[in-house]
Amino acid sequence: MVLFPPAATPPGITVPIDLPQALRPGLRGAAELVVAQEQTAPHVGSGRVRVLATPVMVNLMEAAALSAVEGLLPAGYQTVGIHLDVRHFAATPAGMRVRAEADLTGVKGRTLSFRVSAVDEVGPIGDGTHERIIINVERFDRRAQEKLARIGGNPPSGPG
Repeated sequence: MVLFPPAATPPGITVPIDLPQALRPGLRGAAELVVAQEQTAPHVGSGRVRVLATPVMVNLMEAAALSAVEGLLPAGYQTVGIHLDVRHFAATPAGMRVRAEADLTGVKGRTLSFRVSAVDEVGPIGDGTHERIIINVERFDRRAQEKLARIGGNPPSGPG
């Protein structure tokens, strides 16, 4: 059992919520894309060489981790990334397919640990570790809006 602060509870108060038994090491997720010009380093501002940008590879690894667990969380809960330790050691030109995989290696309280990797059509291009924490979406959003209000900002309007 893990303690989660529910949205309607005052700050500092937690109530127990059972994580699904299926949320355990061994779960796998994957995400893939075909590298487009918009995903190259010059386009995202991470370099001048027209190959898959490291931030895009990292995003794909996070998407793989999400796909491993997001369908198993209770309603109103999601995960957010809290730590990345990633190597990007091979270039992938535009037009090639890249696949990222994430293996859930540990569950400790609300923290989920993953081993992540990425390959293109020729071979491995990156690997590392990634951690995500389970959050109550409503409470998380409320805190983000309270933070924005502290500087006099307004929430963005429109969808999503």
